[in-house]
Amino acid sequence: MKKLRSSFLFIMVLTLAMIITACGGGTEGGTSGSGEGEGGGKQNLSLLTGGTGGTYYPLGGQIGNIISDNTDANITPQTSGASAENMETLRNGEAEIAFSQTDIASYAIEGKEMFDGAAIDNIQAIASLYPETIQLVTTADSGIKSVEDLKGKSVSIGAPGSGVFINAMQILEIHGLTNDDIKAQNLSFDESTDGIQSGNIDAAFVTAGTPTGAVEALSAQADVVIVPLADDKIAELVEKYPYYSEDTVPSGTYKIDSEVKTVAVKAMLVASKDLDENLVYEMTKAMFENTDQITHAKGELIKAETALEGLGEMELHPGAAKYFEEKGISK
Repeated sequence: MKKLRSSFLFIMVLTLAMIITACGGGTEGGTSGSGEGEGGGKQNLSLLTGGTGGTYYPLGGQIGNIISDNTDANITPQTSGASAENMETLRNGEAEIAFSQTDIASYAIEGKEMFDGAAIDNIQAIASLYPETIQLVTTADSGIKSVEDLKGKSVSIGAPGSGVFINAMQILEIHGLTNDDIKAQNLSFDESTDGIQSGNIDAAFVTAGTPTGAVEALSAQADVVIVPLADDKIAELVEKYPYYSEDTVPSGTYKIDSEVKTVAVKAMLVASKDLDENLVYEMTKAMFENTDQITHAKGELIKAETALEGLGEMELHPGAAKYFEEKGISK
């Protein structure tokens, strides 16, 4: 009987030890949150995008899938208030990667505009991706044919401090206007196009890659007009704010009859400085060497050869820099 009890006790101790081991009783081999999973599993990383009516969100989903399929990172795209909010979220360590306009990321690093006196020092560039077109959207019924025609009208200019807001203020400025000359509304892309369709607002500034989902939805219900910028105003804007470049909205986009001249900034990816160099290298490589898997219209513009355009003096993450050095690409 004594021998039976000893055997039973030994089995119980052995079983308990096995349970503790299976449950990860030790502290080594893994961390929680965004770190590696136990046994060297994938890192869970957040990719901040924008609203569902813009370009960042659907494109971010496709880029996230490519990175997740080809690296040790598991990417989860998240909706957000886009560029400026994304920079603040990275500052606070609540995400690891984000979309941004190049001008907004530069303002964040330099402590200018909406980041005046509060520069963000824990972010670095991965790459620029494609032009983000500044689209002044209205309908044929509004009678608005120029920026000057916005005077006295109800116009969506994006959230205060957003990338769209800064673009709108700078374009109004070049045309001798301020937000006091319009009935300014701070709306998202979806809210803007819904407001135009319902007649609650007359026009909206939208900074996003074309075609933009929210504007496409509007074009199914109304005759969309993209208000052009005159050549002399484009030249003046680019001279004063060099992050801009001349751009066009192609004929056929939103069913418009002819191309429309405007300006653009660049969309880019930004990363936390804390991300591992080799992981960022693998992420950058995966994205640029699998662009054929991007079905979004902007996919054909995402190329390693143009990935350093528009970054100005922004510092590259060492992992991204390693990839571009291997490809022989420099600013």
